[in-house]
Amino acid sequence: MRVFVTGATGFIGSHLLNELFARGHDVVATRRFGSRPRVALTREPFWIDGSLDALTEGVFQNCDALVHLAAHSANLPYDSLKSCLYWNVAVSLDVMERAASEGVQRFLIAGSCFEYGRSGERYEFIPIDAPLEPTQTYPISKAAASVALMGWARSENHCLSYHRIFQVFGEGESEGRLWPSLRRAALASEDFPMSPGAQIRDFTPVSFVARHFANALEGASPPSGQPTIHHVGSGNPMTTLDFAQEWWSRWKATGKIIPGTLPYRNGEVMRYVPQIV
Repeated sequence: MRVFVTGATGFIGSHLLNELFARGHDVVATRRFGSRPRVALTREPFWIDGSLDALTEGVFQNCDALVHLAAHSANLPYDSLKSCLYWNVAVSLDVMERAASEGVQRFLIAGSCFEYGRSGERYEFIPIDAPLEPTQTYPISKAAASVALMGWARSENHCLSYHRIFQVFGEGESEGRLWPSLRRAALASEDFPMSPGAQIRDFTPVSFVARHFANALEGASPPSGQPTIHHVGSGNPMTTLDFAQEWWSRWKATGKIIPGTLPYRNGEVMRYVPQIV
């Protein structure tokens, strides 16, 4: 299969490229000028350099499927709503339309668990049909993108699946997030101050997420004009403190985890766990 991947130098994208290469697929991938993969690649895809809103004609030709991982302002602090809507909705829709016009048959879109926003607080396990009630700019734009892209697939009769990713972690993750911050402190024999850590999350290894997308590509297509939604999670919820302590032990850290030294974030959701079907 020849697969077109956007966001290919990103955290999840880099791991997905290696997973696709291991399975024998050909890959065409986008990258911004100057960007480099978050993890070492086992081989190089055919790179398309430049911005997603300036793709040249014909880049999707001979590709069977498009995996759209690229997202604008996915980490805090988020960009403005106007900018997030432009890149995550308008440009994404343009990419889908261009790909379809050049013969792409299947579309896999990466979404975010944070699209559920406040509604996620009301469920022990969030169902895929939970209302979308995001409160911040990036999640708002991704929720809008899910509605727009699935509506596009219905109206234009395309095969599209939408995959909301939960608390992914692992090699290549942005510095400042929990897992890389924890690892940095552990390997430096430093103490690790954190919140009380009672938040419950579905921590999912990035390798699992990469396999999920590769399996979805190789599996049955959703019916034309009937887009599907999927949760990408481990199915193993745990508290943030338990997660930190598990990895602290794996790294044989000599410092101490000090829960309760930092406050919870303003508006912290204490349980955010998907229903896995």
